[in-house]
Amino acid sequence: MQILTVLASPARADLGGTVASDLGRTWDLGEPRWLADGIALEAELAEVPEDLAEVSADWRDRGYDLVVQPAGHRRKAILLADMDSTMIGQECIDELAAHAGVGERVAEITARAMNGELDFEQALAERVGLLTGLDSSAITAVLDERITLAPGGRELVATMRAHGAYAALVSGGFTQFTEEVAARLGFDEHRANTLEADGPRLTGKVVPPVVGREAKVAAVREISARLGLEPRDVIAVGDGANDLDMLHLAGTGVALHAKPSVAAQSRVRVDHGDLTALLYLQGYTAEEFVRV
Repeated sequence: MQILTVLASPARADLGGTVASDLGRTWDLGEPRWLADGIALEAELAEVPEDLAEVSADWRDRGYDLVVQPAGHRRKAILLADMDSTMIGQECIDELAAHAGVGERVAEITARAMNGELDFEQALAERVGLLTGLDSSAITAVLDERITLAPGGRELVATMRAHGAYAALVSGGFTQFTEEVAARLGFDEHRANTLEADGPRLTGKVVPPVVGREAKVAAVREISARLGLEPRDVIAVGDGANDLDMLHLAGTGVALHAKPSVAAQSRVRVDHGDLTALLYLQGYTAEEFVRV
């Protein structure tokens, strides 16, 4: 048995009552169950439709996300999340670079790296190198003035933890940012690179080893094993090419507002919903959310 979940952006909340009947003319659906009025509903499907990709693309163009997944084992015991452009609305290195006056150059490299056009470690080294000599006080300034939490993140973490899940922030960014963001959102732990400093100034290097694509896969395996669980017990979320292997290994891997090449390679993609989509995909109703 499969479950179809249909999602609208909470900002629009315009998922109408006819959506189930509209889709019912395309697929043989069970009785629809509303998870949140105007935002999310689900219904049973006997099997994965052969025209899923085509129908999903059509609904995506209309502003809605369609996800089909196995009905069993949907609620996960572990949340693994990327940070930049996922749990926050920015790329921290781009914001640091803007503060340093090299924002345009660094943002260009970031965009290409996250779309899988450049090697992550090489792109990281090049971007960090452009920050050589920057006063580390810039990190505090960027955190205070430029970094915003992505919509739905607090509810996602709080709700899963309230139901016994473990939450880890795993980033190719920097511990100087993940420490603060993890605290703001209530994560149990965080992993990231560390910007090297000599006194008050950045050296233009990161402290090895680099946390990148392979480290995110290792986090799935290590954290689940430590908790006596398996990768199938993980729901992971990210947007960049360095997240792909993590998303493929996790029981549910969600490409959220992802770069085009990442979305195209992901089994589950959410282009319109916010981070609460991860809760709806697990079958949570809005009434079950922990509001913080």
